[in-house]
Amino acid sequence: MRVLGIDPGLTRCGMGVVEGTVGRPLTLVDVNVLRTSAQVPVAQRLVTIEKGVEAWIEEHAPDAVAVERVFARSDSSTIMGTAQASGIALVVAARRGLPVALHTPSEVKAAVSGNGRADKAQVGAMITRILRLDAPPKPADAADALALAITHIWRGGAQARIDAALAAAGTGANRTPTRSPR
Repeated sequence: MRVLGIDPGLTRCGMGVVEGTVGRPLTLVDVNVLRTSAQVPVAQRLVTIEKGVEAWIEEHAPDAVAVERVFARSDSSTIMGTAQASGIALVVAARRGLPVALHTPSEVKAAVSGNGRADKAQVGAMITRILRLDAPPKPADAADALALAITHIWRGGAQARIDAALAAAGTGANRTPTRSPR
């Protein structure tokens, strides 16, 4: 399985592609950061991110896309930019018909380090070990994108099979509950 991990951000959007399966060594395919300037209007920055995500999907042909789930931080301007970049990534992947998964930061940290409260240095060190790299990817957004891809390979595949089985049985969590008449 080949997964594109995306750590969304308006200024720095981490992109990382990892290939492998559960129980086998994983392989780094590519990693980088899409950057936009704060001097450029937001709409144009989002177009740059859209084109970048499209180029990565075209070049690397992932089987799935894993995006960090946006969570509330103290700085609302950071939340807004992260949410906008995340939305772009979701739309680009969905337009291509790729399965998309959202993983929380604590889920990703727990998956790669065993500690849902691990710091950036710990995550970077574990990414280095898991992918057998010479040094942690820089900046942290790049390491976070790889961590998302790894998390999806290790956990996402199993969750997708559970969801498919529930949907086939007609008891899926994605089913819209029906309201009984009063």
